[in-house]
Amino acid sequence: MSSLTPSLLTDLHVKYIQSLGDNKDDLMYHLTAHLRMNAIYWGLTALCVMKRKDALNREEVIDFVMSCWDDSAGAFGAHPDHDAHILPTLSAIQILTIHDALDKLDISRIVKFISSLQMPSGVFAGDQFGETDTRFTYCAINALSLLDRKYITPGTAVFDIDKAIDHITRCRNFDGGFGSDIGGESHAAQVFVCLAALSILDRLDIVDQQMLGWWLAERQLPNGGLNGRPEKLEDVCYSFWVLSSLSILKKIHWIDSDALTSFILSAQDPEGGGIADRPGDMVDVFHTLFGVAALSLLGFPNLDDIDPVYCMPTTVIEKKGLKKAWSALPRRLS
Repeated sequence: MSSLTPSLLTDLHVKYIQSLGDNKDDLMYHLTAHLRMNAIYWGLTALCVMKRKDALNREEVIDFVMSCWDDSAGAFGAHPDHDAHILPTLSAIQILTIHDALDKLDISRIVKFISSLQMPSGVFAGDQFGETDTRFTYCAINALSLLDRKYITPGTAVFDIDKAIDHITRCRNFDGGFGSDIGGESHAAQVFVCLAALSILDRLDIVDQQMLGWWLAERQLPNGGLNGRPEKLEDVCYSFWVLSSLSILKKIHWIDSDALTSFILSAQDPEGGGIADRPGDMVDVFHTLFGVAALSLLGFPNLDDIDPVYCMPTTVIEKKGLKKAWSALPRRLS
């Protein structure tokens, strides 16, 4: 990389994440209540990658997570008094796993909630209202594996593994990619959730890895950024969705890593911290995580490793015995 390439503004990003939620009188705070649990997972994971996990108070984080428990459903909502949904339930499990606090959970009830969301087709719904998406299938498989590998293991699994794999297979398109449902357009985020779910289940054999690797590599634009599908703009979040998928396929070297690194760094806010979807736009914690996570996969110096299957610190996934075969670029010293 050129000596002119800007650095990662770690201290500013840490302060930005710490400041989120400080102003509870701000309208945006209340408009984003449905994302609160996810946002804490995004912020905490970004801090872990930047080696600043303790920048958020552990006990305060755990207390907030537990305040979002929906006792009627046996799972988590995104905010206190919100209905349970698979998305915040996964985020809650990820947060508590990172903080080694799964003992706080009523695991049997959560397992029952998650397993109840599988539809006859094999796909999972997000909640009791029945919206389905390959994202929710990934969330279910990810969450169950974090709770205990036996929940996703043939013979002791709490859902129909074959039906789940069959549905993912039927969401595969002619270009090698995957959509949100059968017939849905290939999309980098949906590719990630399908690949990662198959990786957790040790079923990457159903993927046309050469074709999909080509499709993913084609997402890089002349400015170095990645888009989510053809003819769309670049966006920092796809830096992770595409790179994590390429990492799972062991083809991360198929894109121009220097150009992508420069694009991500150019989307930083040099005054207030945080990373935006593209240079000049407003930052948010979502793009901050996925920008930092992508930099980790690219071997950017002074970052900790991120597991591309779980989007969690690699050390946490290794400790649970869940690490799969994937490859990132070597960590550079400077």
